[in-house]
Amino acid sequence: MNSKFSKFQLITLSVFVIFIIVGVGAFAFYKGGSNSSTLPAITIWGTIPKLKFDQYVSTISNNSSMQINVTYVEKTQAQFTLDFISALARGQGPDVILVPIELVLPNEDKLALIPYSSMSQYAFKQIYVQEADVYLNSKGIFGFPFLLDPLVMYWNRDMFDAAGIATYPRLWDDFSKLNKSLTSKDSNGNLRKSAVALGQFGNINNAREILGTLLMQAGNPVTAQDATGLVSSKINMANSSGVEAVVRFFSQFVDPASPNFSWNKSMPNSKSAFLSGVLATYFGFASELADIRSKNPNLNFDVALMPSPKSGGTGVTYGRMYGFSLVKTSPNLAADFQIITLLSSAQFLGDFSKSLYLPNVRRDVLVTGSDDPYISLFNNAALVSSTWLDADPNKSNQIFSDMIGAFTSGQKSINQAVQDAGGQYDAILKQAVVQ
Repeated sequence: MNSKFSKFQLITLSVFVIFIIVGVGAFAFYKGGSNSSTLPAITIWGTIPKLKFDQYVSTISNNSSMQINVTYVEKTQAQFTLDFISALARGQGPDVILVPIELVLPNEDKLALIPYSSMSQYAFKQIYVQEADVYLNSKGIFGFPFLLDPLVMYWNRDMFDAAGIATYPRLWDDFSKLNKSLTSKDSNGNLRKSAVALGQFGNINNAREILGTLLMQAGNPVTAQDATGLVSSKINMANSSGVEAVVRFFSQFVDPASPNFSWNKSMPNSKSAFLSGVLATYFGFASELADIRSKNPNLNFDVALMPSPKSGGTGVTYGRMYGFSLVKTSPNLAADFQIITLLSSAQFLGDFSKSLYLPNVRRDVLVTGSDDPYISLFNNAALVSSTWLDADPNKSNQIFSDMIGAFTSGQKSINQAVQDAGGQYDAILKQAVVQ
């Protein structure tokens, strides 16, 4: 017992020592010539709710010796890039942006890199969860994580109990057995209840992220950035057998001839099906917990980590990560850096992520654990979350959808569907401006 406690203390102490070192680096980067405890006013554009963020800034100002003056402008994700480009063209725009990682690549040429002389890669990786590595390139750091919303599995306890199944699926292969007990049809062969919603995109919520999870679990990063900053698709790799295996697995659930048939176009969207009690498992984000509870208070469900491959893969899950990035045109990048360092500090960020009922992006906060079973599970999901740089999630969603549809309809062979999708994805990635 004492040895475990000592180990915990050692890990915690080591993380906080690293944080102190990083803090010194932050102040070294800030070259302001005054001893004032008030930093210059800055403007942040972001896609998280304004009310929540303004309350967070107010809390920091009231509880920190360093006063900050932040004007936060909320933007929709769909409109963000267009508004951002237009504002910069007029000589206006924000000093900092707070956006999901999907919006970083299309705007990367407008963002300022934090050099590794100010924060080393080692320090960054020790502070943040592994998914945060997506903000690193060969030249420096182009974002600091703020929030993380991982994909998890919701499962209907009543459906499992009624079928005599004691627990949720931990492996994807488990669905082959679950389908026999949880999927049912009427006398005309129409699906009435389903074990899982997989196989197409039209009526499956988060289909892009589910397919991405399967690809990453198979060892495929979806996209990759080289030393020059070029981002390319890894779906059309020379050896695409791993991708083809994922496409085959994902697609079998809409094949009426497959023993795993459990979904088709006639079903409602997957979240609605789960809420109405006709879908046994639903793959949704941690942030959806409150919505599911409110829309059906009588639904007897629980939450678990995403299933893993039986062999030859890793238990990765997709995570929607939001982070701060500095804008090149800001007149005081050093002060901006100091402010986002404060905004993303362990001292305050822990309480903010709890208020949103989301896991933390910082290892030094995660190491303290949680008594809340859902937060504890979300924290575990955060540690195995991953993502990829994307040029446009709407376009990649369509490319993935077309790939699956072309194969399931018989329009293309699996190899042709994968290769075509990879080529199309490369084309939109090349349109994204990189540094």
